[in-house]
Amino acid sequence: MAVPSCTSITLLLPLLSLLTAHIHCQSEEEKIKLEVTHVPSVCTQKSRRGDLVNAHYDGYLAKDLSKFYCSRSEKDGHPKWFVLGVGQVIKGLDIAMMEMCPGEKRKVIIPPSLAYGEKGYDKIPPNATLIFEIELLGISKGPRSVEAFQQIDLNNDKFLSKDEISNYLTEEFKKDGKQRDPSMHGRILTDIFQKNDHDNDGLISSREYNVYRHDEL
Repeated sequence: MAVPSCTSITLLLPLLSLLTAHIHCQSEEEKIKLEVTHVPSVCTQKSRRGDLVNAHYDGYLAKDLSKFYCSRSEKDGHPKWFVLGVGQVIKGLDIAMMEMCPGEKRKVIIPPSLAYGEKGYDKIPPNATLIFEIELLGISKGPRSVEAFQQIDLNNDKFLSKDEISNYLTEEFKKDGKQRDPSMHGRILTDIFQKNDHDNDGLISSREYNVYRHDEL
């Protein structure tokens, strides 16, 4: 059930498509039953594909309403950070959380085909319909956005060098003020290039930056 932390997501660096996914744009997505249970009085931003979102959610098995997951009780109760719409959570949640306002709450029923299907997962049996109660707490520009790539690409040559990413890491580490092992900077930099520099030329192109990886809920 692990979701990558905000820090680890931010440092993996793939590029985001700017296409917005809508809740009812495909027949498969229409299988989701969604109820908005609370809308804040002010909404200046809505979530879209590629945003880095922060949310709490509780998960239940529809057949008996038994709870299989609660973000408020897992891992010290911290809300979960993930990039929306790129497969870091089950597809049903990616769909259900599009166009939400910070502070909005939703209840969603997700069929097995958009959850864990015939195999199930951990406490979730095969072919299980799931119910989630979701509260969106915050939205920020995703690390896979065009803006993020341009921010790191200091010389605007459409490639990210080790120096550019090293500089980016240095600036990001300064922001939170946490003390870190001096070797962590180098380990993260090495890891980024191992996972994203597919042609091993010492540069990460915009195409290489646009690689998504699937992690479960």
